[in-house]
Amino acid sequence: MLAKRIITTGRVFTLSGLALALSGTVFANPAPVADLNSSSSNTTRAVSSAPESDVERLERMLENRNRTQARMQLQMDDMALEISELRGLLEQNSYELQQMLQRQRELYVELDKVRNQAPVAVIPDEAPEAPKGGKASSNAGEQEAYQAAVDLVLKQRDYGAAIIAFQEFQENYPDSTYSANAHYWLGQLYFAKKQDKEAVKSFAAVVAYEDSNKRSDALLKLGDIASRNNNADAANKYYQQVISEHPNSASANLAQQRIK
Repeated sequence: MLAKRIITTGRVFTLSGLALALSGTVFANPAPVADLNSSSSNTTRAVSSAPESDVERLERMLENRNRTQARMQLQMDDMALEISELRGLLEQNSYELQQMLQRQRELYVELDKVRNQAPVAVIPDEAPEAPKGGKASSNAGEQEAYQAAVDLVLKQRDYGAAIIAFQEFQENYPDSTYSANAHYWLGQLYFAKKQDKEAVKSFAAVVAYEDSNKRSDALLKLGDIASRNNNADAANKYYQQVISEHPNSASANLAQQRIK
Protein backbone atom coordinates (compact mmCIF):
# COMPACT_ATOMS: atom_id res chain seq x y z
CA MET A 1 0.00 0.00 0.00
CA LEU A 2 2.77 2.36 0.91
CA ALA A 3 4.59 1.59 -2.31
CA LYS A 4 1.49 2.38 -4.41
CA ARG A 5 1.10 5.74 -2.72
CA ILE A 6 4.72 6.60 -3.38
CA ILE A 7 4.35 5.71 -7.05
CA THR A 8 1.10 7.63 -7.31
CA THR A 9 2.61 10.62 -5.55
CA GLY A 10 5.60 10.55 -7.93
CA ARG A 11 3.29 10.56 -10.94
CA VAL A 12 1.41 13.50 -9.51
CA PHE A 13 4.61 15.46 -9.02
CA THR A 14 5.76 14.54 -12.50
CA LEU A 15 2.50 15.68 -14.07
CA SER A 16 2.57 18.83 -11.99
CA GLY A 17 6.12 19.57 -13.19
CA LEU A 18 5.12 19.13 -16.82
CA ALA A 19 2.15 21.40 -16.32
CA LEU A 20 4.33 24.08 -14.74
CA ALA A 21 6.87 23.79 -17.58
CA LEU A 22 4.19 24.15 -20.20
CA SER A 23 2.61 27.08 -18.42
CA GLY A 24 6.02 28.77 -18.17
CA THR A 25 6.53 28.41 -21.88
CA VAL A 26 3.13 29.85 -22.53
CA PHE A 27 3.69 32.84 -20.27
CA ALA A 28 7.26 33.36 -21.52
CA ASN A 29 6.27 33.60 -25.23
CA PRO A 30 2.85 35.20 -25.54
CA ALA A 31 1.20 34.77 -28.94
CA PRO A 32 1.23 37.90 -31.12
CA VAL A 33 -2.05 39.71 -31.22
CA ALA A 34 -2.96 41.43 -34.50
CA ASP A 35 -4.27 45.00 -34.38
CA LEU A 36 -7.58 44.46 -36.06
CA ASN A 37 -8.46 48.13 -36.03
CA SER A 38 -5.15 49.11 -37.68
CA SER A 39 -5.42 46.39 -40.31
CA SER A 40 -8.98 47.37 -41.06
CA SER A 41 -7.96 51.02 -41.39
CA ASN A 42 -5.09 50.22 -43.80
CA THR A 43 -7.34 48.00 -45.87
CA THR A 44 -9.95 50.75 -46.04
CA ARG A 45 -7.36 53.29 -47.18
CA ALA A 46 -6.00 50.90 -49.84
CA VAL A 47 -9.49 50.17 -51.14
CA SER A 48 -10.46 53.82 -51.14
CA SER A 49 -7.23 54.96 -52.86
CA ALA A 50 -7.30 52.32 -55.63
CA PRO A 51 -10.41 53.72 -57.44
CA GLU A 52 -8.89 57.23 -57.35
CA SER A 53 -5.74 55.99 -59.11
CA ASP A 54 -7.81 54.22 -61.77
CA VAL A 55 -9.91 57.33 -62.36
CA GLU A 56 -6.82 59.49 -62.75
CA ARG A 57 -5.34 56.99 -65.18
CA LEU A 58 -8.55 56.93 -67.22
CA GLU A 59 -8.70 60.72 -67.25
CA ARG A 60 -5.10 60.89 -68.44
CA MET A 61 -5.79 58.36 -71.18
CA LEU A 62 -8.88 60.28 -72.31
CA GLU A 63 -6.94 63.54 -72.33
CA ASN A 64 -4.16 62.00 -74.43
CA ARG A 65 -6.69 60.55 -76.83
CA ASN A 66 -8.44 63.91 -77.20
CA ARG A 67 -5.14 65.65 -77.92
CA THR A 68 -4.26 63.01 -80.49
CA GLN A 69 -7.65 63.34 -82.15
CA ALA A 70 -7.29 67.13 -82.23
CA ARG A 71 -3.89 66.85 -83.92
CA MET A 72 -5.21 64.34 -86.43
CA GLN A 73 -8.21 66.56 -87.20
CA LEU A 74 -5.92 69.54 -87.75
CA GLN A 75 -3.72 67.50 -90.08
CA MET A 76 -6.78 66.28 -91.98
CA ASP A 77 -8.04 69.85 -92.36
CA ASP A 78 -4.64 70.95 -93.70
CA MET A 79 -4.58 68.03 -96.13
CA ALA A 80 -8.12 68.81 -97.30
CA LEU A 81 -7.11 72.42 -97.96
CA GLU A 82 -4.03 71.34 -99.90
CA ILE A 83 -6.11 68.88 -101.93
CA SER A 84 -8.60 71.65 -102.77
CA GLU A 85 -5.79 73.94 -103.91
CA LEU A 86 -4.21 71.19 -106.01
CA ARG A 87 -7.60 70.35 -107.51
CA GLY A 88 -8.11 74.00 -108.43
CA LEU A 89 -4.68 74.19 -110.06
CA LEU A 90 -5.35 70.95 -111.92
CA GLU A 91 -8.67 72.24 -113.26
CA GLN A 92 -7.09 75.53 -114.31
CA ASN A 93 -4.18 73.78 -116.04
CA SER A 94 -6.58 71.37 -117.72
CA TYR A 95 -8.70 74.25 -118.99
CA GLU A 96 -5.69 76.16 -120.30
CA LEU A 97 -4.38 73.01 -121.97
CA GLN A 98 -7.71 72.47 -123.70
CA GLN A 99 -7.65 76.05 -124.94
CA MET A 100 -4.12 75.63 -126.27
CA LEU A 101 -5.07 72.41 -128.04
CA GLN A 102 -8.14 74.06 -129.52
CA ARG A 103 -6.09 76.95 -130.86
CA GLN A 104 -3.50 74.55 -132.20
CA ARG A 105 -6.20 72.58 -134.02
CA GLU A 106 -7.58 75.79 -135.51
CA LEU A 107 -4.10 76.77 -136.60
CA TYR A 108 -3.45 73.44 -138.30
CA VAL A 109 -6.83 73.63 -140.03
CA GLU A 110 -5.89 77.07 -141.26
CA LEU A 111 -2.51 75.81 -142.46
CA ASP A 112 -4.17 72.93 -144.29
CA LYS A 113 -6.46 75.39 -146.04
CA VAL A 114 -3.45 77.45 -147.06
CA ARG A 115 -1.59 74.40 -148.39
CA ASN A 116 -4.56 73.01 -150.29
CA GLN A 117 -5.95 76.26 -151.60
CA ALA A 118 -5.53 76.54 -155.36
CA PRO A 119 -4.63 79.88 -156.96
CA VAL A 120 -7.67 81.94 -157.85
CA ALA A 121 -7.76 82.83 -161.51
CA VAL A 122 -8.29 86.47 -162.38
CA ILE A 123 -11.44 86.97 -164.44
CA PRO A 124 -11.38 90.12 -166.55
CA ASP A 125 -14.00 92.79 -165.88
CA GLU A 126 -15.12 90.98 -162.68
CA ALA A 127 -13.80 91.89 -159.27
CA PRO A 128 -13.15 88.95 -156.91
CA GLU A 129 -15.34 88.63 -153.85
CA ALA A 130 -13.67 89.99 -150.71
CA PRO A 131 -13.45 87.34 -147.99
CA LYS A 132 -13.44 87.98 -144.26
CA GLY A 133 -10.32 89.75 -143.02
CA GLY A 134 -9.11 91.02 -146.41
CA LYS A 135 -9.46 90.87 -150.14
CA ALA A 136 -9.39 87.70 -152.16
CA SER A 137 -5.98 86.37 -153.11
CA SER A 138 -5.19 85.77 -156.76
CA ASN A 139 -1.44 85.32 -156.48
CA ALA A 140 0.24 81.99 -155.81
CA GLY A 141 3.35 83.87 -154.70
CA GLU A 142 1.27 85.56 -152.00
CA GLN A 143 0.21 82.22 -150.54
CA GLU A 144 3.73 80.86 -150.72
CA ALA A 145 5.09 83.94 -148.95
CA TYR A 146 2.53 83.63 -146.16
CA GLN A 147 3.14 79.90 -145.80
CA ALA A 148 6.90 80.43 -145.69
CA ALA A 149 6.52 82.98 -142.88
CA VAL A 150 4.27 80.59 -140.91
CA ASP A 151 6.75 77.74 -141.37
CA LEU A 152 9.49 79.90 -139.87
CA VAL A 153 7.41 79.98 -136.67
CA LEU A 154 6.03 76.45 -136.48
CA LYS A 155 8.73 74.34 -138.09
CA GLN A 156 12.01 76.23 -137.91
CA ARG A 157 11.19 78.28 -134.79
CA ASP A 158 13.27 81.12 -136.17
CA TYR A 159 11.24 83.95 -134.67
CA GLY A 160 13.53 86.77 -135.76
CA ALA A 161 13.38 85.63 -139.38
CA ALA A 162 9.61 85.15 -139.06
CA ILE A 163 9.15 88.79 -137.99
CA ILE A 164 11.05 89.96 -141.07
CA ALA A 165 9.06 87.57 -143.31
CA PHE A 166 5.68 88.82 -142.04
CA GLN A 167 6.78 92.45 -142.35
CA GLU A 168 7.80 91.85 -145.97
CA PHE A 169 4.53 90.03 -146.59
CA GLN A 170 2.54 93.04 -145.36
CA GLU A 171 4.57 95.40 -147.52
CA ASN A 172 4.22 93.24 -150.63
CA TYR A 173 0.58 92.20 -150.12
CA PRO A 174 -1.18 94.92 -148.08
CA ASP A 175 -4.64 93.85 -149.28
CA SER A 176 -4.14 90.11 -148.84
CA THR A 177 -6.81 87.85 -147.44
CA TYR A 178 -4.18 86.83 -144.89
CA SER A 179 -3.50 90.39 -143.71
CA ALA A 180 -5.33 90.02 -140.37
CA ASN A 181 -3.57 86.74 -139.65
CA ALA A 182 -0.19 88.20 -140.59
CA HIS A 183 -0.77 91.09 -138.18
CA TYR A 184 -1.77 88.62 -135.47
CA TRP A 185 1.37 86.52 -136.02
CA LEU A 186 3.50 89.64 -135.76
CA GLY A 187 1.70 90.64 -132.56
CA GLN A 188 2.34 87.22 -131.05
CA LEU A 189 6.02 87.34 -131.96
CA TYR A 190 6.45 90.85 -130.56
CA PHE A 191 4.52 89.86 -127.43
CA ALA A 192 6.83 86.88 -126.85
CA LYS A 193 9.86 89.16 -127.22
CA LYS A 194 8.20 91.70 -124.84
CA GLN A 195 8.26 94.40 -127.49
CA ASP A 196 4.94 95.71 -126.25
CA LYS A 197 4.67 98.86 -128.40
CA GLU A 198 5.06 96.90 -131.62
CA ALA A 199 2.75 94.18 -130.31
CA VAL A 200 0.02 96.74 -129.54
CA LYS A 201 0.22 98.11 -133.10
CA SER A 202 -0.09 94.64 -134.61
CA PHE A 203 -2.98 93.51 -132.39
CA ALA A 204 -4.79 96.82 -132.91
CA ALA A 205 -4.50 96.24 -136.66
CA VAL A 206 -6.18 92.84 -136.21
CA VAL A 207 -9.04 94.42 -134.20
CA ALA A 208 -9.71 96.71 -137.18
CA TYR A 209 -10.80 93.62 -139.14
CA GLU A 210 -14.22 93.18 -137.53
CA ASP A 211 -14.91 89.89 -139.33
CA SER A 212 -11.55 88.29 -138.52
CA ASN A 213 -11.64 85.13 -136.43
CA LYS A 214 -8.53 86.45 -134.64
CA ARG A 215 -10.23 89.61 -133.40
CA SER A 216 -11.23 88.23 -129.97
CA ASP A 217 -7.73 86.84 -129.43
CA ALA A 218 -6.19 90.19 -130.38
CA LEU A 219 -8.41 92.04 -127.88
CA LEU A 220 -7.43 89.56 -125.19
CA LYS A 221 -3.74 90.12 -125.96
CA LEU A 222 -4.20 93.89 -125.76
CA GLY A 223 -5.64 93.37 -122.29
CA ASP A 224 -2.70 91.15 -121.34
CA ILE A 225 -0.22 93.79 -122.50
CA ALA A 226 -2.00 96.47 -120.46
CA SER A 227 -2.02 94.17 -117.43
CA ARG A 228 1.69 93.42 -117.87
CA ASN A 229 2.35 97.16 -117.82
CA ASN A 230 0.31 97.62 -114.60
CA ASN A 231 -2.58 99.38 -116.34
CA ALA A 232 -5.48 97.51 -114.74
CA ASP A 233 -8.18 99.89 -116.01
CA ALA A 234 -7.15 99.51 -119.64
CA ALA A 235 -6.76 95.75 -119.22
CA ASN A 236 -10.27 95.38 -117.77
CA LYS A 237 -11.65 97.53 -120.59
CA TYR A 238 -10.22 95.16 -123.21
CA TYR A 239 -11.38 92.09 -121.28
CA GLN A 240 -14.91 93.49 -121.03
CA GLN A 241 -14.87 94.21 -124.75
CA VAL A 242 -13.94 90.59 -125.48
CA ILE A 243 -16.80 89.32 -123.29
CA SER A 244 -19.40 91.70 -124.73
CA GLU A 245 -18.45 91.39 -128.41
CA HIS A 246 -17.39 87.71 -128.48
CA PRO A 247 -19.29 86.06 -125.59
CA ASN A 248 -19.08 82.50 -126.95
CA SER A 249 -15.36 82.50 -127.71
CA ALA A 250 -12.59 80.81 -125.77
CA SER A 251 -11.01 84.24 -125.34
CA ALA A 252 -14.13 85.42 -123.49
CA ASN A 253 -13.70 82.66 -120.90
CA LEU A 254 -10.06 83.64 -120.37
CA ALA A 255 -10.99 87.33 -120.18
CA GLN A 256 -13.58 86.56 -117.50
CA GLN A 257 -10.89 84.89 -115.39
CA ARG A 258 -8.46 87.80 -115.77
CA ILE A 259 -10.79 90.66 -114.88
CA LYS A 260 -9.74 92.26 -111.59
